[in-house]
Amino acid sequence: MPETVGTLKIGSLLTARLYEPKDKSLSIEFLKAHPVTTHPKLYREVKGGRRQVKDRVVTDAFCAMLVDELQSSQPTFSTFKWHHSGTGTTAEAAAQTDLVTPVSTRDEGSLTETSAKVFKSVGTTTYSGTYAITEHGLFSAETSGTMMDRSKFDAINVVSGNQIEWTYELTVSSGG
Repeated sequence: MPETVGTLKIGSLLTARLYEPKDKSLSIEFLKAHPVTTHPKLYREVKGGRRQVKDRVVTDAFCAMLVDELQSSQPTFSTFKWHHSGTGTTAEAAAQTDLVTPVSTRDEGSLTETSAKVFKSVGTTTYSGTYAITEHGLFSAETSGTMMDRSKFDAINVVSGNQIEWTYELTVSSGG
C-alpha cells in the first residue's frame, strides 16, 4: 500500500444577499441590465435576507472533472461561473447533476481571485416572480454543463424585481 504523503481538502462557502430595488416601478429588463454588483445605489439590502452555507456537497461529477482537468492540457475551470437558483427542498447529494426545482435562467457571474487557494464566483439573479428560494447551484455552462456544487438552505423569499447576489467560494487546502 502506498504511503500517504499529503492531503487535499476542499471546502465550500455560499453567501446569498437579498436586495430590492429602491424604485419598485423599474422594469425587470432594466434591473437585469443594472445588477446590484455594478449599480448598488439602485438597491437596498433586505434585513434578514443574508444566508451563509458552509461545506455542503461538492458533486461527484465535479470531482471527476477535477481529476480529468488535472490530466488535460486544456483546463476549463474558468467556465464555472453560471449561478442558478431554485425552490427544491431535497437534501444535497454528491450524485446530483442539476437543481431539484430550478427557476428562471442561469446567470453568468464573474471570477474573482481572493487568494491562490480560493476559487470565487460572484453572480446576481434578478427574479421576475414570487419564490421561496431554497437552493443554489454553480455550473460550467449556461445550459447543461457540469454542476460543481448544490447548496440547500432556509428560504429566501423574493418578489418580482428582487435580486440575490451569490458569492460562491471553493477553498482548496494542502497539508500532510
